[in-house]
This record gives sequence, structure tokens and C-alpha cells, in this order.
Amino acid sequence: MRGDFWEAFGGWYMISIDLILVIGIYYFFRLPKEKRANSFYWLPFLILTFTVFYENFGAYTLFNFEFRKAANAFLGNTKDPRYNIWIFNIANKQISTILYLFLIKSWLDPSKKIYIKWIIISFFIITQVIQFSGAEPVYLNQPIIFSIGANMILISSGLYFIGLMTNENYLSSNPLRLLSFWQMTFILFTYSLTYITSVSMMYLNTHYPQFLYSLLKIDWVMGVINLAILGLTIASPKFPGLFEKEPFYESH
Repeated sequence: MRGDFWEAFGGWYMISIDLILVIGIYYFFRLPKEKRANSFYWLPFLILTFTVFYENFGAYTLFNFEFRKAANAFLGNTKDPRYNIWIFNIANKQISTILYLFLIKSWLDPSKKIYIKWIIISFFIITQVIQFSGAEPVYLNQPIIFSIGANMILISSGLYFIGLMTNENYLSSNPLRLLSFWQMTFILFTYSLTYITSVSMMYLNTHYPQFLYSLLKIDWVMGVINLAILGLTIASPKFPGLFEKEPFYESH
């Protein structure tokens, strides 16, 4: 039992993200009340908290097979209850994608925010149709939904980088001192590098498990970096000379 618990919760990835969350909570609740009400801080805090929550919940389902079996049966999967992929389909491929789109939207100049609004609406409708039509059940890998979400993230990231290269407000800033630049860069890398893993996970798990494990290591490293940048955003008021004000960020 102890070995199973350590295997589920004691890896470097889980310890790293749990530690980042603890640091994020510490700095978030040290912010003045008006800053905590500002989406510049609470949106990264929400993404950080939600991500660490579902990762730990996923680890719990690996630790508790009976719960995993019951949850799969509830979702219609009685043939092979070994997997907990339904957690990551809902939390990572769908909800987190929408949260990151909102984060990207907050960095863009006002003229481009409307595009992200329609991207979010389109993504939500398309994914629900695909999922509830049975084309990609929630308890199986969902490569189509992931591909749609990843492409929408990449398109949205492209809007940011186009602005970074063409808009005077960004050209007058130092990108290396913008939190948005680092966040967008690693979001772009993350969704680009995880294409193979997410689209072919079930096939790789069956035929090439060692290769899949190597790819997952890349996912974990990128995930830790992304969460660390979210944590740095929350803590940024403690480093006033390190970062510049975001050119288009609007408090709302």
C-alpha cells in the first residue's frame, strides 16, 4: 500500500507541482485585496490551482483502483477500467484549454480579443458535440478534441506573436521582461511538443510503452515550467524591477 501511494504521489513531477502550488498560494494571499480581485493574478492562480488539483486527483485514481473502476463503469467503460484518461480528457484537454485561451486573451490588444472569444465558443461547442455524440467517448483517448484545442491554442499564440512583432506598444517593450512573452513561449512549445503523445497515447501505450514514457517526461517538464511561470506571475509584485507592465493588459 505504501509503495502504491509513493508511486502515485511521490514522483518528482507531483512533488514539483505541489510545491509550486504552495508557493503560489503563499504569494497570492499576500497580495492586497484589490490585486487578488484582478484577473492578472487570479486567473493564473486559478489555472495553477486547477491543474495541481486534477493532477493529484489523477494520481489518487491510480492509487485507488476500486474508485477508478467505479468511475469508468459510471462513464460506460466496463471492459477496461485500468485507465483514468477521462480525468485528463475533461480537465486537461477541455477545461484547461479554455482557461489558457482566456489567459491568452488577456495578453492581446483589444482588436484581437474578439477572435479569442469566438475561438472559445467554437471550441466548447465542437468538443461537446464530438464527445456526447459518441465519436470520442470521455473514457477513451480523444485525439480529435486534443488536435482542435491544440490548434486553437497555436492560432491564438500566433496572434500574440504577430502583435509582438508589429504593434508599436510591444515594439517599445523589452519582450524578455514581459511575463506574457515567457508564458506564451512555453505554452506554444508545450502544445507543439505534446502533439504526438496526446494523439497516439493509447497506441503507444500498447505497442511502445517505453517510448510513451519518454514523451511523457517531456510533457511533465513543460508542465512544470508553465506552472512555474504562473506562480512567478502571482509573485511578480515582489519583483517590481524585474518585469515590465504588459502593454495591453486591462484590469477586469
